[in-house]
Parts: sequence; structure tokens; C-alpha cells
Amino acid sequence: MVDVTAKALTSRVAVAQGVVAMNPDTFESIMNQTAKKGNVLETARIAGIMAAKKTSELIPMCHPLNITHIKIDFFPEHTTTSIRIEALAGIVGQTGVEMEALTAVSVAALTIYDMCKSTDREMRISDIYLLEKSGGKSGKFLRGK
Repeated sequence: MVDVTAKALTSRVAVAQGVVAMNPDTFESIMNQTAKKGNVLETARIAGIMAAKKTSELIPMCHPLNITHIKIDFFPEHTTTSIRIEALAGIVGQTGVEMEALTAVSVAALTIYDMCKSTDREMRISDIYLLEKSGGKSGKFLRGK
């Protein structure tokens, strides 16, 4: 792991996103909360939060962090029958929370897939990337700017 001992404690935030595309019937079952396994989005939200907290156990060289805030939101897109997932992770610490935000999005997407795979094996998980980050020596990053 990188030695962050000498780094100052700063407020750090990272926001990541991912997209799960599916067939219209699957999309409607998620939106109407009629999926066989239960409330898909709330289960995915909890899974994403849990995953963010376990990132250092999943990815070698990641520092274990005392995350102070995790927020996961879902943005359904009816025209493309897809759901965009956005995760925000925050900390006051010596290293960033980008990996935690990305892990949260990834596991939330995988949870959606798992809960709906019996009716739609053609779901696609895509567009997982960092949208923005702030804090630390490198300052602010905003995708596309």
C-alpha cells in the first residue's frame, strides 16, 4: 500500500456511476416492485453500501477507510429501460474514496442483475466510471471538464 502517513486529513468525496440495461418487462417489475425476489432497488442500495465499507477487503492495496457517508441513488430511464446508479462516498481522511464509490456502484448493479436474472439473462452492466472527486492534494476532478 502507498504510505499516506504524512498526508493531511482532508474532507474527500467521490461520485461514481454505472448503468444496468434490461428488457422492458424486467424494468417494469423493478419499477412496480413486483420482482420475485422483492424490492430490487432497496436491496441493491443496501448491497452497495455494504460493499463500499468492504472495499479494502476486496481490492488489494486499498486502504481500509472509516467512511463517514455513503449515498446511492437510482435514476430509471423509461425510454431505454435502464437504471443509472450513482454512488457518493465521503470521508475525512488521508486518502481518497474513489474505489469505495466505484465498488458501491458495481455491487449495486450486480445485485440488480442477481435479483432479476431468472427472467432476464440479457441484462447489461456498463458505463461504470468516476464522475467527480474532491479533496486531497490533487484537488477537484469533474469528468468532462
